[in-house]
Amino acid sequence: MNDVVIIGSGCAGLTAAIYAARANLKPIVLDGHEPGGQLSLTTHVENYPGFPDGIMGPELIENMRKQAQKFGAEFKAGSVTEVDLRQRPFKITAGKETFEAQALIVAAGASARLLGLKGEKDLIGRGLSTCATCDGYFFRGKPIAVVGGGDSAMEEANFLSRYASRVYLIHRRNEFRASKIMIDRARANEKVEFVTPAVVEEILAPEGAVTGVRLRNPESSEKREIALDGVFVAIGHDPNTTVFRGKLETDENGYLLAKHGSLTSIEGVFVAGDVQDHRYRQAVTAAGSGCMAALDAEKFLEEHKG
Repeated sequence: MNDVVIIGSGCAGLTAAIYAARANLKPIVLDGHEPGGQLSLTTHVENYPGFPDGIMGPELIENMRKQAQKFGAEFKAGSVTEVDLRQRPFKITAGKETFEAQALIVAAGASARLLGLKGEKDLIGRGLSTCATCDGYFFRGKPIAVVGGGDSAMEEANFLSRYASRVYLIHRRNEFRASKIMIDRARANEKVEFVTPAVVEEILAPEGAVTGVRLRNPESSEKREIALDGVFVAIGHDPNTTVFRGKLETDENGYLLAKHGSLTSIEGVFVAGDVQDHRYRQAVTAAGSGCMAALDAEKFLEEHKG
């Protein structure tokens, strides 16, 4: 029997673990299918407070992990396959092990959707990114592409135009899902060039870093290449909430709903980080919500002693 089980080992889960461990709750942290979360796929993080020279994403995660372990958090590898939240203690199954918990913190994160191209994952941090606010700064004065057709793609194209010499907005159709105001804003930006309809067939990276893209026009089958230094994929995120469907409240996109900070519709279950945040999606906001969840869990356990 455990006081607290934390699902997820990204910024939110690790911050929750630090706080819960310092409160002597001896939390168990289940790594999840992407240990370290999205930060472990990021190279240089320059916007996390306290690091004037920046820090590598995996190093930041490793430091948080060590800090949690120092105070008594225990880590277990594996993805959660089943949860029973009908009564306390809650039961959480990961692999062959089942854990019982008086309080549960869900910090399972969200995964950025990729284009599904061969070798794409290997290029993350080598010119391929899924986060404009994280990585835009590294492309000062360089040509880049944003792939997508929704509001976030328009927003990222505009944001990246602050740094890049040119932003190619690539979308497979001539119509966009984005709202009219966002499309108009991007079209009015002289640095943004719309490339439609176009499908990215290949990200060119002969030396292991992005040098361009090969595109195909789906209507004419005509092919073309564009030389550039970065590709930002902005086709959305999927929250890692499959296992909670029908058990915790979600919005229409599958993100868990938080009430009054980190509380959920089930007493004793708390949520933190990108699993419930499709708006900010920053390391610092994830860490902040992990802190909130741990403090809420501690208060809940204090009130339900015995």
